[in-house]
Amino acid sequence: HVIFCALSPSEFNRVLSIDSAKEMWDRLMVTYEGTNQAKDTKINRLVHDYELFTMLENENISSMYARFNDIINALKEEAKDLSTLPLEDLLGSLMTHELRMNDQARNEPKKKTIALKALKDKESDEDE
Repeated sequence: HVIFCALSPSEFNRVLSIDSAKEMWDRLMVTYEGTNQAKDTKINRLVHDYELFTMLENENISSMYARFNDIINALKEEAKDLSTLPLEDLLGSLMTHELRMNDQARNEPKKKTIALKALKDKESDEDE
């Protein structure tokens, strides 16, 4: 009943047919935070933004700093706390990372090495 009272009309309609508070909470959590896959995608985008962060053209220092802080704060909110992360979730994350690394290694083009044969000039033998 407390959850129903705290919801807006549109949120209320999402959970009206659900009987247990746990199911309501889970539905609202997915609605606002997304699934694990959506969270991972968001984290990857934020890490990408962080790694490629540069000052924009015609941007002043204070707005650049604010934009950088937005990225950092979003990463802090989205990052998993390893002290409260269940071991099974950590294992799953590590296995997913390993699969991505293996896929990336397979998809990288094979680098060809080229060896050039040196021609010896009879007159330059003395210089060698």
